[in-house]
Amino acid sequence: MPEIVKLNVGGAVNAALARALEEVPETLLYGEDVAKPGGVFGVTRGLAKRFGDRVFDTPISETAMLGAAVGAASFGRRPIVEIMWIDFSLVAFDQIVNQAANVRYVSAGRTSAPLTIRTQQGNAPGACAQHSQNLEALLLHVPGIRVCMPRTPQDSYDLLLSAVACDDPTVVIENRTLYAGAKEAVEVGGPVRPIGGHRRLRSGTDATVVCWGAVTTKVLDAVDRLESQGVTVDLLEMVWLNPFDWDAVLESVGRTGRLLVVHEASRTGGFGAEVVARVAESGVELRTPPRRVALDDSRIPSAPQLAAVLLPQTGDVEAALRTMVGGAEA
Repeated sequence: MPEIVKLNVGGAVNAALARALEEVPETLLYGEDVAKPGGVFGVTRGLAKRFGDRVFDTPISETAMLGAAVGAASFGRRPIVEIMWIDFSLVAFDQIVNQAANVRYVSAGRTSAPLTIRTQQGNAPGACAQHSQNLEALLLHVPGIRVCMPRTPQDSYDLLLSAVACDDPTVVIENRTLYAGAKEAVEVGGPVRPIGGHRRLRSGTDATVVCWGAVTTKVLDAVDRLESQGVTVDLLEMVWLNPFDWDAVLESVGRTGRLLVVHEASRTGGFGAEVVARVAESGVELRTPPRRVALDDSRIPSAPQLAAVLLPQTGDVEAALRTMVGGAEA
């Protein structure tokens, strides 16, 4: 039966993993330091003691982890593999792109690879260039891979369970800056939801803002500042990037006539460009050119003060909206 408990994001992920391991006997959980240490971020703490050898540590080889996961998933298991930083997934990109994403297609639908990759991305103090990249666009370029990006404790719980239940390989991209955040009321034990969908966080008529991931908090701050001054924004947080709710975006932009896309990934080749292109191709009438707020095309420095200059901030979002809305009283 569903119940309400207070959890932060890290606790919500732990609760979802525990439920999957308890209710789905085919589930395995493994990765570097997930068992005895309980995860480098403490998210998997206690699961090895509770579920035994279905939770185990692996050698430092992302290729081996994901290669084993593709094989196990193809023969009835539902592995959950933790890749500490999404940067490290590049070592195993062949297993993700050429193997996992292809299983259903090359078998003409007779076999699938229901595996879940849990990873995290984004900047944190001292992360430096090899632990701070935002790489969702690389995954979204590959047909056959589902991608979601939870931010709140509730979504962290729900989306992970949806990923485990999905018969396609699914990448759940978390953000370590959120793991130890404030606890919120989370409904646990409810039905597992189908993949897909978005969150409408604010309703308005002056502009549509589309965003995803941890930067959503900064977007909310900017939108609330403008709302107090008479500018209302339709704010869509896209918790699922594949499948992506194109209908919701087009419906919103059709009403507001303005589009701003915000993400932490690099501007050039980022998924925001795809959102802008799809809206432009749709023929929706726009009152102003669409805009993007994104990371400047640069590596991320380790110094937090320098990283903040490059990464999207609340003021950047607010300034972009003011420019777009123009004559509206702001």
